[in-house]
Order: sequence, then structure tokens, then C-alpha cells
Amino acid sequence: MVYSYKEILKKLGSRKNIEQKLKNKKLFRLKKGIYSEEDIVDPMIIISEKYKGAIITMDSAFYYYNLTDVIPLKVYVATSRDARKINDSKVVQYYLNNNILNPGKMQINIDGNNVNIYDRERLLIELIRKRASIPFDYYKEIIRNYRQISDELDMYKIEQYVALFKNEVNLFDILQREVF
Repeated sequence: MVYSYKEILKKLGSRKNIEQKLKNKKLFRLKKGIYSEEDIVDPMIIISEKYKGAIITMDSAFYYYNLTDVIPLKVYVATSRDARKINDSKVVQYYLNNNILNPGKMQINIDGNNVNIYDRERLLIELIRKRASIPFDYYKEIIRNYRQISDELDMYKIEQYVALFKNEVNLFDILQREVF
């Protein structure tokens, strides 16, 4: 389980107890203000704890959903267009308008921690939108995996998400050609 400084302070009662646990290797400081009882933690959990408003997207989410076997070297997140820049070399930040940020957002539980992530339907839309900036082989691998699970996808959700974007006709056409 990953804790913010406030949460670990509340759990342990005092700074002295925190320092004692850190010294005895019963508690680990993962990043400034982020603590865990384990020394190795999934980077998605750390970033989700540190940046509460961020939503896991793109490569990180594709890997989580087993749509690719390529382990991402960075954590990919979507934030509001007016959000602060995340100054972390291990994070790729996408800025989205508020009207398209939250559709498709869901919470999953990873090792006792709640993580914001896009559902598979929203990720499919993001994949199609950003296809020009994704390596071709990587894009084809993910599309191939989407084809294999196409009967599990909620078409109503996909239609709702596509309708949020200005080029909805083009997006829907590409979806029909490449996935369904």
C-alpha cells in the first residue's frame, strides 16, 4: 500500500515513528511525500498517489489491459488542460480539455490503492486519435489485440466517446475499418 505523508502520519501518529520505521527499513520513501511498506511499487500507483487528478492512459493503460506486451518506460497520464506541468522525467503528460477529460475514467484497485485509468473503449478512441504519433508496428499490435476483444467492447460507450470529438465521422470511419 502506498501512502501520502498525511496518510502515513495519521497511521503512525508522529514524525518520530515515521523516521524510526524508515531507519529500520519497515517503511520506504518512494518519492517526496510518498511512502510504502514495500520498497518496490508499481510506478502507476506512485504517480496516481502523487498526482490525484491524473488519469492513466496510452502505453501504461494498454500494458495494464494486456493489449501489448511492451513494458512502458514511463507512466502516461491525462490531465486537465489547465493542470500544472508534471516535472517528472518518468511521466508523459497529455493535456485535455475538461469536456473530454473524464468520460471513460474509472477507478481500479492495484495492491490496495485506487488508480484512475481510462476504460478500454476510451483507450481505443485515444489510440485512433494519436495513431500518427505512434510507431506503426506498435499501433498494429494494439489494433490486432482490440480486434480479438471487439465482441467484449461496449459499442454504446464508444459511440458516446466518439461524439465528444470534432472529427467524429472520421474517427468512427477509422474504427469501423480497423477494429470492427
